[in-house]
Amino acid sequence: MAEVVLMGVKGGPAIRPGSHMPTSVLLRIGGRSILVDAGLGVTRGICDAGTPLTGLDLILITHLHSDHYLELGPLLHTAWTAGLTRPVPVIGPSGLPAHWEGFCASMAFDIDLRERDEGRVPFAPLFDFRLLTEGEVTGTAGLTIRAMRNDHPPIEESYALRFDCEGASIVLSGDTAYMPEMADFARGADILVHEAMLLPGVEALVARMPNGDERLRTHILRSHTSAEDVGRIAAEAGVGKLALTHMVPDGDPDFSEEDWRAEVRKHWDGPLHIGRDGMVLRTG
Repeated sequence: MAEVVLMGVKGGPAIRPGSHMPTSVLLRIGGRSILVDAGLGVTRGICDAGTPLTGLDLILITHLHSDHYLELGPLLHTAWTAGLTRPVPVIGPSGLPAHWEGFCASMAFDIDLRERDEGRVPFAPLFDFRLLTEGEVTGTAGLTIRAMRNDHPPIEESYALRFDCEGASIVLSGDTAYMPEMADFARGADILVHEAMLLPGVEALVARMPNGDERLRTHILRSHTSAEDVGRIAAEAGVGKLALTHMVPDGDPDFSEEDWRAEVRKHWDGPLHIGRDGMVLRTG
């Protein structure tokens, strides 16, 4: 059996009273703890899920929008101060190492001080940054991870991920516009975790945004998947269960779970989970 913990299910980087936290997902599969994305709040979320920060085995970043990697540096630094002494692979788009170098430079005084004054192991060598590309990401000891480039303009390096291990299959869509190809990628998966937007909610969100203009509306509509189309993908893929994440809008009292269900149910009649922070999904 494998587990998926939705630690942050809000679409976009901003948080407000009543909203969930931005995107991060923890997978427990094949005896490994794997983090996918590192939005704001991820460090607390991992601990709340019962996994020590020193217990992470792999980190994957799907793309370089801030709500998917804003807290990566603080997470890794905090894991180090919590006692991490073994290397952890970090796999992500080509711009991620530059972000990491900038973070290390910004924290150089503290890192150097703790290494000298507290006897901490060297910080930078603990994290092995690798490039995420399409195809097989890794395949060791019964676990296979595959990536598919999704459709999230204007970003070109953006990926969906599939995890297969000992008969369990989990697919994470990443941030993406509607892609018929996603159904093939998710074919037969036990769990599909897919981003979603409510079209009327997008209009309400943009109308209330004080520091955005028509470009924000255009971006959201061309870069994300309607809840109706998410249901279509789940049905065509024949997945075991469907969970919504990266939901737009989030925390809007004018839209309830029933609004999301009504859209998804136009095509999908299987098990459906409207994501919330801390939700745990299990295969089997």
